[in-house]
This record gives sequence, C-alpha cells and structure tokens, in this order.
Amino acid sequence: MFGKVRAWSARRGRLMDALRVAPVAVLCLLPAVPQVFYEPGGVTGYVFLTLVLLAPLFVWWRRPVAAFAGVALVSFGQWAASVDVLPANFVVLVALWAVAARSSFRWALAALLVAELGVFLALVRWDTPTLGMFTTGSILVVTVWLAGLYASTRRRYLESLEERARRAELERDQRAKMAAAAERARIARELHDVVAHHVSVMVVQADGAGYAIASDPEQARLAVRTISRTGREALAEMRRLVGVLREDEGAGGGTDYTPQPGLAQLEDLVRGAGVPATLRVTGTPGELPEGVQLAVYRIVQEALTNALKHGGPDARALVELDCRGSELVVRVTDDGRGAAAPLASGGHGLVGMRERVGMYGGEVSAGPRPGGGFEVLARLPVPRVRAA
Repeated sequence: MFGKVRAWSARRGRLMDALRVAPVAVLCLLPAVPQVFYEPGGVTGYVFLTLVLLAPLFVWWRRPVAAFAGVALVSFGQWAASVDVLPANFVVLVALWAVAARSSFRWALAALLVAELGVFLALVRWDTPTLGMFTTGSILVVTVWLAGLYASTRRRYLESLEERARRAELERDQRAKMAAAAERARIARELHDVVAHHVSVMVVQADGAGYAIASDPEQARLAVRTISRTGREALAEMRRLVGVLREDEGAGGGTDYTPQPGLAQLEDLVRGAGVPATLRVTGTPGELPEGVQLAVYRIVQEALTNALKHGGPDARALVELDCRGSELVVRVTDDGRGAAAPLASGGHGLVGMRERVGMYGGEVSAGPRPGGGFEVLARLPVPRVRAA
C-alpha cells in the first residue's frame, strides 16, 4: 500500500509540493486576519512578504538547496530593509531541515553556517546581542539541522533495506529457476535412459525376428508386435523428453542402458527406506509407461527421504498406491514430528515432484496433516499401455 502511495506521489510532484506548503501557509497567514479589522493598511505588505518567503518552499522537496537559498536571500533582503520579523521567517528552519535531510553533508553544513549567520544578524538588527541569546538561537538551529541529518540517515537506511529485500527476492527467484532447470535436466537424462532402453529392446527383438522369420513365423510375428509397442512407448517418452529439456547439454560420461526403477522396485525401496514404512497397493497397476513408473518411484523416494530427515526417531510411514480407474494416486504419509519441515530443496524436493508430475498433466501437494505428521499426495491421469 505504501509503495502505491509513493508511486502516486512521484507522478504528481507539483500537487504534493502544494499540499506540503499548504499547512505552513495557513499558519503564516493566520496572524493577518486580525489586521484586516484593526490595521487594514499593513495587510497587503504582510501578505506579500509572507508569500514571497513561502514561494521557495514549492520546490523544497525536490530541490532543497535552491529553496533554502531563495528563503535565505529573501530574509537577508528583509534584514537589509529593516523590515520586522514575520512568522513566515521560520520557513528558514524548514528549508534548513530539507537541505540536511535530502542533500549531501557538504550542502547541509553550508546551510547550517548560513543559518547561524542569520541568527547573529537578526540579533544585531532587532535586539541586543548577548552570548546567551545567540546560544539559545544556535541550539534551535542545530536541533533542526540534526533532525534533518537523522531523517537523511534513516531514509538511506530504509532505501538500503528495500534494495537488500529486492536483491534477496531476485536471488530467490533465480535459485528457484536454477533448481527447476537442474531438475528438468536430471529428469531429461533419466527419460533419455528410458528411451535408450526401449531402443535396445527393439534392436534385440528385431534381431530375433530376423533369425526366426523363416523357421518360426509366429515367434517372429510376436517379436514384431513387441517392437511396435515398444516403439510407441519410446516415441511418447521422447515427446516428453523434448518438452522437458530446454537446453542442449554437453557431451560427456558414459551411457547406461539399464532400465530405470519403476513400480516393481517400490517394495525394495520401502523396505530399505531407513524409516519403518508399509506399502499398500489398491487395484492392479497393469502396464504403465516406464516414465510414469519412474516418476512414481522418485516421488515415493523423495517423500520417504523427507520423513527420514524430519520425522524423528519414532516416525512411521505409509505408502499408498491407488491404481483404480484412469487416475493413479500416490499418497505417502508419516506420523513424525517434522510436520512443519519443508521438503528437501536443491532440485530434489517439491520442485522435482511438480516437474515430474507436470509432464504427465498431474498435480502434487505436500504439507502437514491435520492430525500431525506430513503428507505428500500426487495424482497422475495416466492411460494404460495397450497390450500387444
């Protein structure tokens, strides 16, 4: 809200200058009201000189040095012409505060010296100068000057806090983007392995069909069907791979054509999770694409790792797979004490889960359970692979 107010004020600079001067003008012109009835002849000069003293204040917020110089020159002319002091002369202190608050220390010190000279000249012209009177006037001037310096220091401090907050927000967004990019690259590499495995299966089946086509046509026909099915799966995974991989990665390292883990390895994962866990499967998984199986495996792995890190020594976990219907539901819950602990960051937590599930049009949520503990829930609308 305050940011919007500052932006509105910046767009209407002249209006804001007038609003800042208005209360000062009212205070300075109020003493002229009785003169209208008791001394009408002096009202014109009083109002004119008051307005001349107030005029520089219309730029004091944007150009404080110029405003102070204008007020000081008018006051000096008033002193040279032996005109009595007016209530509007206190705008010298307002302009002094503005210079100290919004200009450099060099200009603030120069304005202080000019104001001290004005105190001395005023005492010489309109009163008998004494050390006590000069000290009293100087204390007032220095107090206003120090108040301006404090306002300047606080303004710079707040500006530095705003800049630090802006940088922290920018760095946070950059870290989130880097984590998402790293996770996308990791998922792409894993999908590459899945596709490579499919291609390897197709090559083996094609070789087998070539050898059996003469002696065992039925076996060759089955091999060709397997090649067709595996090819469709590989194309589907390749489309997702192209959608995930945003940048070309440099070559390096060997290629492992070993299949990635899937639903068949979930039981081993739950058994060796390091936290007492139970696997409960509802329905029949059937033949799911290997990319989906890999996503489910990684989601369960991340959730169990989170339970191990934050659940405490007595935590227990439950992994539930609901394979009924056209939607695959994965739910991992624990009863540990880490309900408020975030998932692991750095590309292996909730960011990674969302990336994996998002590729298949699903959704994932993670958070504390009402009765205690933590819950990770993922839904993947995955169609079954047609049997050959």
